[in-house]
Amino acid sequence: MGMTLGQQITALRKKKGLSQSDLGKALGTSGDIIGRYERDEVKPSIEVAVKVADTLEVSLDFLVGKTSLEIDKSMLKRIEEVSKLPDDAKNQVFLVIDALIRDFKAKQAYS
Repeated sequence: MGMTLGQQITALRKKKGLSQSDLGKALGTSGDIIGRYERDEVKPSIEVAVKVADTLEVSLDFLVGKTSLEIDKSMLKRIEEVSKLPDDAKNQVFLVIDALIRDFKAKQAYS
């Protein structure tokens, strides 16, 4: 099984170089509360979990371990922009992406 929510928060916080109190301040709470989340003594509410994910710049799914895909903000922004395009434009974008992925995988297979 993967990491607990607390372990995930700890790992992401450290990766960002934040202390428990830094994260607490960013969330409008205390470092002590963050410590309790990280030790899995307390589960954050959905609202707080959303704020934690935003502050640590990951998706809520990634934070709670529902996906191993860590999407950074720039990737998410691009996905949001593509999702706003009309269907025909969206399909063109996907054709290009698919072709590039195919090329990349083919190059890897031959190297």
